[in-house]
Amino acid sequence: MVNFALMQTVQVNIVNSSSNPLPEYATAGSVGMDIRANLASPVTLQPMERMLIPTGLFIELPEGYEAQIRPRSGMAIKQGITCLNAPGTVDSDYRGELKIILINLSNTVQQIEHGERIAQMVIAKTEKAALVMVEQLNNSQRGEGGFGHTGSK
Repeated sequence: MVNFALMQTVQVNIVNSSSNPLPEYATAGSVGMDIRANLASPVTLQPMERMLIPTGLFIELPEGYEAQIRPRSGMAIKQGITCLNAPGTVDSDYRGELKIILINLSNTVQQIEHGERIAQMVIAKTEKAALVMVEQLNNSQRGEGGFGHTGSK
């Protein structure tokens, strides 16, 4: 069992130019903070339409961290709306407004309202990789088995 009270807390500077509350964790066990739409008026998403939705949020992540933007499961199952490019990565050196790419995968028109929770943001520690050129890779049990290689169930 994970004791979330013992997890490391990292400081993230944020500017909120919207009238919405700051992103927050819904429960003690949540790892994603809800992100809200910052809209002058409601927008509609036609079936299969995608749109860039502003949030009014600007963040300053410490080096070695990223913000991952992910869909909200309730919105996906109830409305058929999800995030494209998910999880989207916000790099530590990005200072522009957070905007969320939404798509309506349902067969009905969907409306997004100002202040509606449209995505969640997870702050994650990252590592830099040092790529090493070699002549061949070590063998593994899986080998070159690709998509569906381990079976369907």
